[in-house]
Amino acid sequence: MATVKETDCEAVLFANDAFYAAFAVGDIAAMRDVWAWDAPVSCIHPGWDALTDARDVLASWEGILREPPQIRCHAPRALAYGDTAVVICFEEISGSFLLATNVFVREGARWRMVHHHAGVTNATPPATDDQPPRSIN
Repeated sequence: MATVKETDCEAVLFANDAFYAAFAVGDIAAMRDVWAWDAPVSCIHPGWDALTDARDVLASWEGILREPPQIRCHAPRALAYGDTAVVICFEEISGSFLLATNVFVREGARWRMVHHHAGVTNATPPATDDQPPRSIN
């Protein structure tokens, strides 16, 4: 039987999948739905300043999703801390890897993103990635 923490981690990974699915296909409505509605949000895109206003965060995604990159999420790991959870994963874009941190909070019955940060890394996903990439092309 799955523990509450394991169930939360599965639900958070599902929310993380929804984020990368919206990202991959350029679906701004789905991207808006991923982000928290009540909690403060922040986002740090590679090479950008930190965005800490919800309007600025969503406007940044609108710009990016006009021509979404080919992105895939690899090796996501979820860590749940009560009503907050963190997913650490690799993002593959055009054959290069970024390391990403996605933070979620529970709003009602849903896990919603409150922070996304992706940055350069010299690391690559483990060769024994036990799961296929967790987003669509």
